[in-house]
Amino acid sequence: MGALREDRGRGEQRRNQYDCLRLHTVQSSNSVAMNTSSFSEDFAGFPRGRTRFVRAGGQFIGDSLLCDTGQVIHATTILAVRHQDKTVLAGDGQVTFGNTVIKHGAHKIRRLYNNTILGGFAGSAADAFALFSRFEAKLEQYRGNLERSAVELARDWRTDRFLRKLEAMMIAADRKSTFVLSGTGDLIEPDDGLVAVGSGGPFALAAARALARHSPLTARQIAEESMRIAADICIYTNANLTIEEL
Repeated sequence: MGALREDRGRGEQRRNQYDCLRLHTVQSSNSVAMNTSSFSEDFAGFPRGRTRFVRAGGQFIGDSLLCDTGQVIHATTILAVRHQDKTVLAGDGQVTFGNTVIKHGAHKIRRLYNNTILGGFAGSAADAFALFSRFEAKLEQYRGNLERSAVELARDWRTDRFLRKLEAMMIAADRKSTFVLSGTGDLIEPDDGLVAVGSGGPFALAAARALARHSPLTARQIAEESMRIAADICIYTNANLTIEEL
């Protein structure tokens, strides 16, 4: 019995080591890429000189190893403001690679479906574009119906075993409604038409709510001022803004 408990203890220790390794780190959102060729002999079961993709739960999905870091999606701020019959989506321009800023003027806001819908993303760029692509396909399928497209995309994402965990979030808005979509299949519609995602999201959202309730500013002015306040507080957000309005 003692030997059995010892074997189980070693197995648990190896699993913990496997979950926590941080080798050859390339961080863009909630995931870390690691090269399995540099693993110790404790992981000799993995092929040498190759990389594989594994989700935090151990599912193989490609050619590198991913391990959930437990950190929030950062490196951006996206804010949506629906106010006085206007819809505005604003995003900053900063792109970070680990602790280094590598771009100041990125465009994280797009117009969709004949310029009638606005979309902005936070998280891994590759995952965000995959989310955008699927969402655009849904908009074409349902002829620009934002609510139906968002619901169907969330439903598909819940049942897609390979793509259900994209590390990205997206805000989609038209003149009547606003939705937050995530790569894990979450779908949220805010009560007041104000919503933000990314590491600077809470700061931008708090500022936007205060300005919407207690100032005569237009939707665009609220979005711009709120994003500048977030940029002053969040180190992953800058004041080089992209703003689109419907």
